[in-house]
Amino acid sequence: MDLDKPSELDAALEPYQFDVLINSAGLTDVDRCEKETALAHRMNAESPVELAKICRNRSARFVHLGTDYVFSGTGRTPLTEEDPAVPANHYGRSKLAGDLGVLEVNPAALVARISWLFGPEKPAFPEMILKQALAGSRVSAVADKWSSPTYAPDVASWLLALVGQEHQSGLFHLSNAGACSWQEYGQTVLDAALDAGWPLRATLVDPISMDSIKAFVAKRPVYTVMNTARFTNATGIVPRTWQEAIREHVAGKPVPARDDSV
Repeated sequence: MDLDKPSELDAALEPYQFDVLINSAGLTDVDRCEKETALAHRMNAESPVELAKICRNRSARFVHLGTDYVFSGTGRTPLTEEDPAVPANHYGRSKLAGDLGVLEVNPAALVARISWLFGPEKPAFPEMILKQALAGSRVSAVADKWSSPTYAPDVASWLLALVGQEHQSGLFHLSNAGACSWQEYGQTVLDAALDAGWPLRATLVDPISMDSIKAFVAKRPVYTVMNTARFTNATGIVPRTWQEAIREHVAGKPVPARDDSV
């Protein structure tokens, strides 16, 4: 399906029979959303609402994945589902419009907000850090922005637990337990790789400030750690720490051979 064309989604889904539809897609390039606001709104707001309507009309469960970027990031306390969402950029505004619109047209839907997603199928922050540490002697990451890494296989299991309870609906915050900066996140990735025998050239992640990254177009929220108590109360599941998830993720990767030509 093409989320840039909300009016075509019903016809695209018409041949398929399903009981549950999980929308994990969207325009997640924060800076592109800032420059192409209409495209971001179609993909992150209009299309999810259309999918929610389709599921409502079919009596199918709809699960939509949201983001921690709906919050301003100005606080220092883990955010609950009841905390006001005041996005700092258009990516967050488009995603918040999707969250609210989905639940307005389909109150039985589930909206699961996640943060700093990583996993085995798609390169993300851990892969970027590992690539840099293999290639050079210096690695750096932002030390003044905080959230919670979230492991994709864990998200899948958590969503199954929620979908398995037909009465569950509304907003849920999902992430691995604990909070960190990008610098701490990256250092944990390198530590796990070293423990696994990776031939890293860089072993430390140097701290830098978010203001030093001049390539950023959109403003980034500083603190978006989410409170997952509602999910635990609903399912009895306590998310494992992000450090445990990182270690499992890195341990599942093949150890690369040393390249002395670099």
